[in-house]
Amino acid sequence: MPLKLLCVLAHPDDESLGLGGILARYASEGVETYLVTATRGEQGWFGPPEENPGPDALGKIREQELRAAAQVLGIKEVNLLEYCDGELHEADQMELMRTIAGHIRRIRPDVIVTFDHNGVYGHPDHIAATRAATAAVVAAADAAHADPSGHAPHATPKLYYFAWTREVQEAYEKAFGELVMQINGVERRAITWPHWTVTTWIDTSAHWERVWEAIRCHRSQLPGYQSLLDLPEEYHQALWGRPSFYRVYSLVNGDDHEDDLFAGLRERET
Repeated sequence: MPLKLLCVLAHPDDESLGLGGILARYASEGVETYLVTATRGEQGWFGPPEENPGPDALGKIREQELRAAAQVLGIKEVNLLEYCDGELHEADQMELMRTIAGHIRRIRPDVIVTFDHNGVYGHPDHIAATRAATAAVVAAADAAHADPSGHAPHATPKLYYFAWTREVQEAYEKAFGELVMQINGVERRAITWPHWTVTTWIDTSAHWERVWEAIRCHRSQLPGYQSLLDLPEEYHQALWGRPSFYRVYSLVNGDDHEDDLFAGLRERET
């Protein structure tokens, strides 16, 4: 049986900008890669306001872009949920959790990756996705949790949060300026993970050009991404050459430092 990786994210382009390196690498190694994206990103317009096609049309455009990027990255299956961009945190959180748990039981992944508890830089949709994904991992393993689809419980062996380091933040801020959001009058900024808190570093340096090809699929967002393309190569390496993660839990190993999301699982397969 092939190993399976499931990423649970909020918007089209999260898979490429954030996790493109691991998706490309593990797909190239024969791992089955799956994606759950909660919204179509229909509020994400970077072009001139007068050219904005509107949320419905933009959502359809961004879905097409997501599926094109997924093909580049070798993602086996894309699942788009029916939530509104910018409103995921206001949706019924139990329903969101149950929906994700249903996908977990159906796909039966070995590893799940999502954002961190801060939503990387405080984005409410990212935080909602992390909370729902984390709760869904628990619910999917619980035989008492009802699943209308009838899939059997599944205990995912490993759960990871994407852990931004200071180097990644510096690269993004070199391109975009200071990452800050105003939410309900409160200023939110990127909160980075010190190196000593990171459990897992993945070498994806051989795949960063494929990641760039996937990013280019998100053409509606490219006006905002051109500054990333113009960065010196050392910043590209920081962004997509060695992504870092925090292992929330593992049922198969307890190593303090990993270089493989599937550490402890490959050994079990042999």
